[in-house]
Amino acid sequence: MEHDVCTMEEPSSSLAYRLERPVFSEDYISSRLLHKKERTPQTHRQPRAHFSLSCSSEKAKSVLVGLLPILSWLPSYPVRKYLFGDVVSGLSTGVMQLPQGLAYAMLAAVPPVNGLYSSFYPVVLYTLFGTSRHISVGTFAVISLMIGGVVVREVPDSMFPLNGTNGTGGVDVDARDVRRVQVAVVLTTLVGLIQLVLGILRFGFVAIYLSEPLVRGFTTAASVHVFASQLKYLFGIKTGRFSGPLSVVRGVVAVFTNITSTNITTLIVGLVCIVFLYAVKVFNERFKKKLPIPIPGEIIVVIISTGVSYGVSLFEKYNVDIVGKIPTGLLPPSCPDFSVLPHLVTDAVAIAVVSFSMGISLAKIFALKYGYSVDGNQELIALGLCNFLSSFFHTFAITSSMSRSLVQESTGGKTQVAGFLASLLVLLVIVAIGFLFQPLPQTVLAAVIMVNLLGMFKQVKDIPALWKTSKIELVVWLASFMASVLLGLDYGLLVAIGFSILTVIYRTQRPKSVVLGHVSDTGLYCDIEEYEEATECSGIKIFQLNSSIYFANSDLYVSALKEKTGVDPTRLLAERKLQQKRRRRQREGKPSKEQSHAEKRAAVIRLVRTLMSKQEGMQKNGKLAESQDEEEELCVQPLCSVHSIILDLTPVNFMDSVGAKAVKAVCKSTTSSSFSRCVSIQDHLKDTVFELLCTMQFFSDAVTPGLIFPTIHDAVLHCQQREASVICPADQ
Repeated sequence: MEHDVCTMEEPSSSLAYRLERPVFSEDYISSRLLHKKERTPQTHRQPRAHFSLSCSSEKAKSVLVGLLPILSWLPSYPVRKYLFGDVVSGLSTGVMQLPQGLAYAMLAAVPPVNGLYSSFYPVVLYTLFGTSRHISVGTFAVISLMIGGVVVREVPDSMFPLNGTNGTGGVDVDARDVRRVQVAVVLTTLVGLIQLVLGILRFGFVAIYLSEPLVRGFTTAASVHVFASQLKYLFGIKTGRFSGPLSVVRGVVAVFTNITSTNITTLIVGLVCIVFLYAVKVFNERFKKKLPIPIPGEIIVVIISTGVSYGVSLFEKYNVDIVGKIPTGLLPPSCPDFSVLPHLVTDAVAIAVVSFSMGISLAKIFALKYGYSVDGNQELIALGLCNFLSSFFHTFAITSSMSRSLVQESTGGKTQVAGFLASLLVLLVIVAIGFLFQPLPQTVLAAVIMVNLLGMFKQVKDIPALWKTSKIELVVWLASFMASVLLGLDYGLLVAIGFSILTVIYRTQRPKSVVLGHVSDTGLYCDIEEYEEATECSGIKIFQLNSSIYFANSDLYVSALKEKTGVDPTRLLAERKLQQKRRRRQREGKPSKEQSHAEKRAAVIRLVRTLMSKQEGMQKNGKLAESQDEEEELCVQPLCSVHSIILDLTPVNFMDSVGAKAVKAVCKSTTSSSFSRCVSIQDHLKDTVFELLCTMQFFSDAVTPGLIFPTIHDAVLHCQQREASVICPADQ
């Protein structure tokens, strides 16, 4: 193809080309304009490999700072600027962390003191290994509930009958709690190992597969589970703890079946606490700009209710369930009992993924707000170390808490020092004054949990918002919510992830296909059905499918092409062959079916004569057959007003062998149907698709790189020039 300078200067034409330049094709660009630099793999990779394998002080410092991020900011910590804010923030967060640690231990089905341990050890470790300056790690309702479901499943009450009565005379609570702590500790150890290994293998990107609608639907469902599990504590009803599919339904049914046994005193205390906590939360939200620090409603409720319970003897006189014994001091480290490990692998994977996903999402929110970066892989390692090392000190799995993180940030927290100070406050309670909380009614902790769920329940507002913006994301939200509510958090998460992947496949199989038209006096090409200014180029169809082309949608690509352009190359090829056959019959004198017998006989005679003269002519000139074929092709009447089809591959990010074969088959069929065919890639430097096509041997004599253009406009100009040269060959 000649690459002459384009001078399309027709004033009336909307395709008037304003720049005098050749029509750029892949061949022209590769041969005359751009040449790739030759770079050997060894030369390119040598500096990185050399640094990775080197042993120097610089390398050791880099590894140490990467493992312990505290070394990068603590030496330059601005004491006068940050210390006061971190102290106030640490005290506020610690005051909030105390009642939540006690309350979430109930969700995890372990004694309250283990919730305090989980609010101390992991926080100290995260100060050393974490990269987020604002999140507050520790106990969290969703993770605690997932742990509690596993613990109750593995250690049911029926395993510990009191006095050998096979469960009819009560439950040996002390023995049961010891075993449940062992299971929770082993589960936490496994969660930490999984997170640590994934972090070392640089698998921090796994969180991107948990989309925001999926996570928000899942956490909303988890809040339903948590709320349902606290009803029995609010009403003071003795029921079992349920896990697995339909556990929410069974738990609610059990509560209302025994509603007549409600402890009125317990219910009154719980409702009063709920009303007070809700009022304080609304007040803090409304006047957050005027208050120096939020009012610590939770610790106020805990202190007052503990004092009232001790003063009026709620447990002895009114049979109100209380927290009970809280050991003073820290326990020595011990090795977990790994005998139950094989039964916990699936649950540990689910908890590890959810824990990291919630932690990294919250960390990125604060990092974006305050202009610093968090390392996803280092966060995975930090959470893994927090869970793994802390498990030897009788803790259960943790992650970041949204409510505590917002308090830590809003009260002036600047660095991880705030979290460390909060852990010191928890330590003070553990080693000195933990016994003071023993008379605390369990209904108060249930009230604390329920009020803290309000933030997650507000996520229901996502439904109308997603209905307006993306119905597919709305379906993902609803599927995640319903599956997690009905099937349980573990199976619900798996179903939600599987459904989310199916929506991705659905989107690739239902992409939008359009025919593009030219916008007058510009180089723009837009959907002709959507924009009035876009008009089709005469005789040219520009087809675009907004998806990559691979085995799952290659047939759809061909079908959409035929439907949108109104051109079926296979049918046109068959009609053209039939037309050529009829023309050949007429030229060679072959009879048609409508001819009479006499006409057929005369036609046979003429045919014999024609063949004889043809044979004589071929002996004189060996090129007679070729000229007749060309004459036959020119004499065939056009079957379609479309002379060129342009395939716009701009949206294509990848293409497998099946997709490449489908596109190549389209190109070949249009060639056989005497169409001009072009493949337009919006950017010559989009080497991903082009190199894939070269690797898959896409190009041949019928489909050459000369048919690939960097812009749609180049492809249109090429088709117009080609058609003009066919119609007016003398102008060439």
